[in-house]
Amino acid sequence: MTILHRIRASFGDAQLCFTILALTLFGVAMIYSAGRLDVPDAAVSRAWKLQLAWLGVSLLTFFAVLRIPVRWLEWAALPLYVVSLAVLLVTLAIGTGAGTAASTRSWLRFGPVGVQPSQFANLATVLMLAKVMGGWREQPDTVWRLWKPITITAVPMLMILAQPDLGTAMVFGGVLLATLFWAGTPLGILFMLLSPLVGLGLGYLEPWIYSVYMIGLCLFLYLYRARLSEWVAVLSLNILTGAIAWPLWNSLKPYQQARFISFADPTADPQGAGYHLRQSKISIGSGGLTGQGYLHGPQKRLAFIPEQHTDFIYSIIGEELGLIGAGLVLAAYLIILWRLARLAERTPDPFAGIVVFGILGAWMTHVLVNVGMTLGVMPITGIPLPFLSYGGSFLLATYIALAVAQRVGLEQRRF
Repeated sequence: MTILHRIRASFGDAQLCFTILALTLFGVAMIYSAGRLDVPDAAVSRAWKLQLAWLGVSLLTFFAVLRIPVRWLEWAALPLYVVSLAVLLVTLAIGTGAGTAASTRSWLRFGPVGVQPSQFANLATVLMLAKVMGGWREQPDTVWRLWKPITITAVPMLMILAQPDLGTAMVFGGVLLATLFWAGTPLGILFMLLSPLVGLGLGYLEPWIYSVYMIGLCLFLYLYRARLSEWVAVLSLNILTGAIAWPLWNSLKPYQQARFISFADPTADPQGAGYHLRQSKISIGSGGLTGQGYLHGPQKRLAFIPEQHTDFIYSIIGEELGLIGAGLVLAAYLIILWRLARLAERTPDPFAGIVVFGILGAWMTHVLVNVGMTLGVMPITGIPLPFLSYGGSFLLATYIALAVAQRVGLEQRRF
């Protein structure tokens, strides 16, 4: 057996693993670039060194977790989930903020090292969802059968919203949808589950638009032959969310309202709430086809983009490497998500398949929200880009998730 074959045999999916490692090293290079400023910032300029150190820790942890059998992970799902909830409670009590999230309680500090427990709670929730849904012997035929996975997701999600960290909480929603879909939940039931959110969004628009939506919802429930209890629950929740839309808006703090206003109209407050998005669009647009050149982005060098080494790293890529570089990054993410979907499809174990697809759902949510907010098609929520943004505990959590997926691939080869 050649050395190459030995390396390939050490991983469940070598292409997935090497693509992620290459993307991570590229991320370290871009974090280094983000720190090359005309007026140096000591914290940002040394971020690439810290990220490289965290990569070393992540790789060591990856190889350790890779040795854990999938059956052990299934057995440990409940204890890990309970521990993650306990740590989230501790974080709510004594947690601190960091960076642009200085006012939140999302981090636990251990001397100079900060850890964000919500990133690890995400994987624990994926395992717990897989344990519950992996035991289903038939597809859920009613929305009421989803109460367990909804509760499992809602508890940590609400704790994270209380920190408050809207971006990370959204990822839990993406995980729930991905795992329910892979477990065989019919699309009609998934729509019923999501419909109250649609009602909440339409509640801010003209009353006639909301009325048309409610008529369409009733028609859907009739054609889908929903049960009477589902009619009552779905319509009641939609009416409730539509009714509380404006009171909920008025309860938001001014800076929270400003973020949504700037998303709808970045020109409304270009020097305030719309500043981040405006500068991000300028940076990406100035990159053109081939970019300004590595290390030479003028918007970056003048530090016009806030948190350019974390939440807005994609803006730096677009400015310095242009449409080609930004497009290649998205292509790399497509390869990663495709390999995860392929891995989930090939495994004969329901638990393992749901775990892998849940990881896919989490990473896809991160990519869609982060890239979307830099382009102005998603509200700015402060969510990192996997393998590229600076963040030690997030990098460690993603490599642990990668190790779990790779372990599934290793065991899948036995069948």
